[in-house]
Amino acid sequence: MRKTYQLNIEGKNRDRLLDASKHDIRRYVKRERGRTLPEGVDYWDFDCRFGHDEATACVVHFATLMGLIDSVAQQGGAQFYVELVTRHGLRAAKPQPAKAELDGRAVGE
Repeated sequence: MRKTYQLNIEGKNRDRLLDASKHDIRRYVKRERGRTLPEGVDYWDFDCRFGHDEATACVVHFATLMGLIDSVAQQGGAQFYVELVTRHGLRAAKPQPAKAELDGRAVGE
């Protein structure tokens, strides 16, 4: 999904346009996460870019996306650009403590 959302359209409420853009993004993410996973893939992940326009967009973490949209709206921005590209996600195993570290601990720690 690559899209520029306008926040200033004549005859439309700015807050409603902001809510509609967030709803559109959430609906896309829900639709993508609902697809069946290929063999060997744990989850769907997203590569995200965000900016005032496509030329100034930079890579951001997916969890910060809604906060960035809110900050553009609070600053009075006229538009923002969002790019979400779905990719395969693989969970990494948590590192296990070494045997020597376990032997030095007291019971109950």
